[in-house]
Amino acid sequence: MAGTWHKLSAETLGTAFLLVGVVGSGIMGEALAGGNTAVALLANSIATGCVLYFLITIFGPVSGAHFNPAVTFGFLLRGEIAVPAAAAYMLCQIGGGILGVWATHLMFDLPVLQLSQTVRGGPALWWAEVVATFGLALVIFGGIRHRPDAVPALVALYITGAYWFTASTSFANPAVTIARSLTDTFAGIFPAHAPMFIVMQLIGAALAVLVGGFLFSKTDG
Repeated sequence: MAGTWHKLSAETLGTAFLLVGVVGSGIMGEALAGGNTAVALLANSIATGCVLYFLITIFGPVSGAHFNPAVTFGFLLRGEIAVPAAAAYMLCQIGGGILGVWATHLMFDLPVLQLSQTVRGGPALWWAEVVATFGLALVIFGGIRHRPDAVPALVALYITGAYWFTASTSFANPAVTIARSLTDTFAGIFPAHAPMFIVMQLIGAALAVLVGGFLFSKTDG
């Protein structure tokens, strides 16, 4: 069984690499798409799905591969992680996400410290984040219940698709939201708009705990 420092290191490094994937592929996609936003988003979504698959595969046995405070919050509500451990996970996820953004800026020879100017606000996008996070958490809970070996693929495929079927392009992750507010690139979000995204993500996760508790109970089927 992995020790505490192994788990926290996995959550930090995993979330950092997730942001490298999200932000780096956004920068590269936009640079190569010739102004075609759909092509840039396609590159962004595929790369993010690929990154999630390998991160969950290698770090799942270490920390559970949350990489997402909303997911950790969901497991906290389910009674599967204690409050101190959940708080430590969340801090590592947020810190790792920020480090991942800074590493990406360095990799693409951009200023390390940035604030996004990309507007992403309004009721439609807020609702989209509830839907996106609800779906993600439900996929995780259902996968763990019925096909734990398939969770890396399930999450990767869900996020790849959710980039396209949600109006917000499926942030579905408070750590990702905070980190993306610190990059003025394709993946960015204006910092003042991040808090409402985070609130909606936590609501979505809580709803998934309720619905998942009913659908995936030990007496289901």
